Amino acid sequence: MADSPPYFDLITMGRIGVDLYPLETGVPLARVETFGKFLGGSAANVAVAAARLGRSVAIVTRTGDDPFGTFLHEALHEFGVDDRWVTPVSAYPTPLTFCEIFPPDDFPLYFYRRPKAPDLEIHADELDLAAVRAAGIFWITGTGLSEEPSRSATLAALEARARAGTTVFDLDWRPMFWRDPDQARPYYREALRHATVAVGNLDECEIATGVREPEACARALLAAGVELAVVKQGPRGVLAVHRDGTRAEVPPVPVEVVNGLGAGDAFGGSLCHGLLSGWDLERTMRHANAAGALVASRLACSSAMPTGREVADLLARSAPPVPADLPSQS
Repeated sequence: MADSPPYFDLITMGRIGVDLYPLETGVPLARVETFGKFLGGSAANVAVAAARLGRSVAIVTRTGDDPFGTFLHEALHEFGVDDRWVTPVSAYPTPLTFCEIFPPDDFPLYFYRRPKAPDLEIHADELDLAAVRAAGIFWITGTGLSEEPSRSATLAALEARARAGTTVFDLDWRPMFWRDPDQARPYYREALRHATVAVGNLDECEIATGVREPEACARALLAAGVELAVVKQGPRGVLAVHRDGTRAEVPPVPVEVVNGLGAGDAFGGSLCHGLLSGWDLERTMRHANAAGALVASRLACSSAMPTGREVADLLARSAPPVPADLPSQS
């Protein structure tokens, strides 16, 4: 009898790299003198976020065969993310990403992924498709569709997954990785056919659907094939609409923003945790919003991902007070 595939609550597939973030805020990158080195990349950050919440997690990606690649393996181990499907590519260096930090809402990113990022060298014939099918949640990103062979590998994984369990498509639109939006749209449509959940902000939803108004985005994503559409609206919070008619629209959790980068990935890891836990839609969205807010209040991304206790504490602190004149419930 063949061995059973390894089971993980969550398998993510896609971008990984090294984040080099200034340890000084409000300073242009040209004048920054001190940096911190962190695990980065959307698929890696979502994996870390879910692992911090107690989930068993693995990632499918590739690094350069260099010291930065070694650092990423070590960081994944420290965060409790299984790296068995993280393999080296000798031809390309591990990507680096720099940012500038101008709170509360300006955080430019500078990607160094040329001539090609190793995480775009994932090949379909190297995938453990049995493990992909067995995972509680399988998570892919729009960046993984931007170049071959990663594009074909991502679509092959989605086809093999065959909508088993929960399959999340993180729309993850990064215009610098594509020639133009029209090039991306056919691949986004194909990925949406295989996904059960789509997650994106308004810019990302517009790339995927051609519309921008939140309600219209949700309807278009459901029409494209998913069961749950999650539309992040920035300062207006998040809108989530399920095909069965269930919906939740929750406001953001107020925090003093230090670095907004990584908040969306914390949201994603928490979303997975809520879906795996069987929570109702509003509880899941409130938890995910709080997880994202905590990361936005911290400098880094991966190392800033919160624990369940930290999220619960923030939710308790931010809950609206009960008026004193209301009778208590016995």
